[in-house]
Amino acid sequence: MLYDLSLTIDYSYDAASDRTRNILRLLPSDMTGVQKVRQRLLTVSPLPDERRDGTDFFGNEVSMVAWHHPIDALSLQLTAQIERFEPAPLLDLSAPLKNLYREVIAQKSLAPAAPHHFLASSPRVPILPQITAYGRECLTPDMTALKAVEAMGQALHRDMRFDPEATDVDTSPEDAFENRHGVCQDFAHVMIAALRGVGIPAGYVSGFLRTFPPPGQPRLEGADAMHAWVRAWVGKEHGWIEFDPTNDQFAGTDYITIGYGRDYGDVAPVKGAVRSAGGHRTQQAVDVIPYDGPPS
Repeated sequence: MLYDLSLTIDYSYDAASDRTRNILRLLPSDMTGVQKVRQRLLTVSPLPDERRDGTDFFGNEVSMVAWHHPIDALSLQLTAQIERFEPAPLLDLSAPLKNLYREVIAQKSLAPAAPHHFLASSPRVPILPQITAYGRECLTPDMTALKAVEAMGQALHRDMRFDPEATDVDTSPEDAFENRHGVCQDFAHVMIAALRGVGIPAGYVSGFLRTFPPPGQPRLEGADAMHAWVRAWVGKEHGWIEFDPTNDQFAGTDYITIGYGRDYGDVAPVKGAVRSAGGHRTQQAVDVIPYDGPPS
């Protein structure tokens, strides 16, 4: 599936900032067997005094920008064309859950995709007894690692309520789980904590999800949003799989990946420092549209 993607994030400040520096993780990249980027452009306005593009430890595209003069507004605009490949049929070649830890410790690599980085607590996702206990309730003695991931994702989809007004970017997994509501970031963080608690390496995926309007209704411009889901390592034969607990499904062709990390902090779209006075406002609009042009 080929998509045209556009994203706009606008900030405005009550008082002009005195020095602004940001780290942006907004550019999609090629991922073998998953997606191919045909074209991409990230425009930053006003033009920063410094800009450096590179990759972080996990291989995510990073743009570091800074202004040495006051600015009272900031606009980030991403346009891209991305081909998302049809995933292979999901055959369960994963390890029995009781054997998974032995397969984890047998991995000698500490490369970015090694499961060792995703097994312990991370800054935003501690391993919590109450979430671990919830995860254990989803398991059966003979379950494979893949089935365990699916069972936990289905349980969270059933037991948590999606509510965009209930939480914010700083809400902890503990609070989201206690109240059983939140947004995709909260669903992902709670699921990651549950998986790690029972010994399954798990990480955070940041990206986009194509959404569909209600039957008979026109599609709204900018109605799509940045999305988050979970990746889990289920053994040496199967490796990493991706599951979306917010929507109770494995990630497929409706998903576009921006980056991988241990939790949201590793892949935050915009992170940095602004020195200003008063408040600020932000607006975001995303469109993920199937390509409607001539065959390439």
